[in-house]
Amino acid sequence: MSIRVVVADDQELVRSGFSMILEAQPDIDVVAEAGDGVEAVAAVQRHTPDVLLLDIRMPRMDGLEAARLVCAQSACRVVMLTTFDLDEYVYEALYAGASGFLLKDVRRDDLVHAVRVVAAGDSLLAPSVTRRLVADIIRRRRAEAAPPSSSARLDVLTAREEETLRLLARGLSNAEIARTLFVSEHTVKTHVSNVLSKLGLRDRVQAVICAYESGVVTPGTP
Repeated sequence: MSIRVVVADDQELVRSGFSMILEAQPDIDVVAEAGDGVEAVAAVQRHTPDVLLLDIRMPRMDGLEAARLVCAQSACRVVMLTTFDLDEYVYEALYAGASGFLLKDVRRDDLVHAVRVVAAGDSLLAPSVTRRLVADIIRRRRAEAAPPSSSARLDVLTAREEETLRLLARGLSNAEIARTLFVSEHTVKTHVSNVLSKLGLRDRVQAVICAYESGVVTPGTP
């Protein structure tokens, strides 16, 4: 069964280039293209894709607002396309429900891999985006007068679930977490599912944000 994708970018050459790369894959079908946020939201409603590749800076409706609407109204997974150094909305977009970010200069193979990973229910961030995200989280925490309220939420987790969250925040895959905890991948999947459910999180990216905000992990944690 093909992965259904909508590509939204106001630059036609960028949009067409990504579409051509994805259409060349036997398991991916680009069902629509959109030139702005309004068209992107309408395309998702019309075609019910699995994944929306969504540029941040677009006319009429930007990618951030479009991401909020798409994530609230559908099960479509959103991956933001960004030049990053020019964009200030990474943090907000992830809270809106985006499953990850890709830089617009992403390699062909990485683009295809990202679509497959996100369609399978996982999340991803370009390494440079992750570093900036973590720095932003810490900056926000230090600017707050009171301790982050999210730490109290972790009381609902078992010790093993909190350890799973810590390893998630370090970027480990399910297989790597399984090896670290000496359990099966099936058990890890159960722990991850429990963490997301108990904390009311959409996916692993939001779990990473929660882990840093709550102090479960800090930059430089081995």
